[in-house]
Amino acid sequence: MDTVTVELGERSYPILIGEGALTELSRVVARQKPTGGVALVSDSNVAPLYGDRVAKLIEEGGGRVIRCEIPAGEQHKRLAQIEALCGHFLEGGLDRGGLVVALGGGVLGDIAGFAAAAYMRGLPYIQIPTTIVAQVDSSVGGKTGVNHPLAKNIIGAFHQPVAVVIEPSFLETLPDREVRAGLAEVIKHGVIADENLFAYMEQHAEAILGRDLEALTFPIRRSCEIKSAVVAEDEREGGRRAILNYGHTFGHGIEAASGYNTFLHGEAIALGMHAAGWLGRELGLVDDLFVQRQRDCIAAYGLPVQWPELPMDSVVEAMKHDKKARAGQMRFVVADRMGHVVQRSDVTEEQARRALRALMNGR
Repeated sequence: MDTVTVELGERSYPILIGEGALTELSRVVARQKPTGGVALVSDSNVAPLYGDRVAKLIEEGGGRVIRCEIPAGEQHKRLAQIEALCGHFLEGGLDRGGLVVALGGGVLGDIAGFAAAAYMRGLPYIQIPTTIVAQVDSSVGGKTGVNHPLAKNIIGAFHQPVAVVIEPSFLETLPDREVRAGLAEVIKHGVIADENLFAYMEQHAEAILGRDLEALTFPIRRSCEIKSAVVAEDEREGGRRAILNYGHTFGHGIEAASGYNTFLHGEAIALGMHAAGWLGRELGLVDDLFVQRQRDCIAAYGLPVQWPELPMDSVVEAMKHDKKARAGQMRFVVADRMGHVVQRSDVTEEQARRALRALMNGR
């Protein structure tokens, strides 16, 4: 088992990674001394698979378990779910001496983390991510929140967990589509910060898609290392942390315009990365080889690089509401070489539209 530390001074916390990491949960819980109950928040997909196992470990750590199950799916990532969860917390007797444990994918972790941030003005929480996208991205860094019909993740709070426990064996029960979608974030980490990671993803697609846990452990750990270093430098996205949004301005616009029910998050980010590659070439920062190499890697994992029915006006309007925009001006993260990106706020709407047309045309 490996440990990656998110260095935030007194609020630093460990990310436990590897087969058997889950067995450490009882000790992690015990260190929190949860006298006010432990709310185990999961969803309708994950709770039947792993809820009993995790609840037992919480009890072994001295926690009184309060089970909270919510509906699965991005469409439920709304403020109403936070109110419902807080009701469960109250009914279960969760108080200021309590703890929240988030067991599930990225959507579940965002919801449970935001509920932990809001309930009684903040309770500690532990992330136990069960999907690739959550293990390599959303469970680390303290971003929590819910969607609004006009924009994704626009309502939320920065609330760091006290620990993240990553058990790769959870991926064995993950649907193939969810596996592929999560790997988009790993490819992203390679593009923004580590050309060697990108090359690894190019070279090991078969083993990774075959869920070889040995092949998966390196990209999971390396992604956590990259994100942890960025978060430690810029916790609240005042500067460098924005590089983690590569492909996300386009991707979030695509998600919002499609009603959050056409693409999984990682699929939308795959489309967004391809559009960002085109934008980088439009700006003269990368060449055709970069665009093709990134496209080929994305496609090798069965991720989309084309959306012929893309509703251009709706996507652009959603992008203008993105939380990174300022005074209606869209901001983008674009690559200037493999393994390195820059931020640009001088992109015109027409340049963004040309990048989106590339998605429609499948170029």
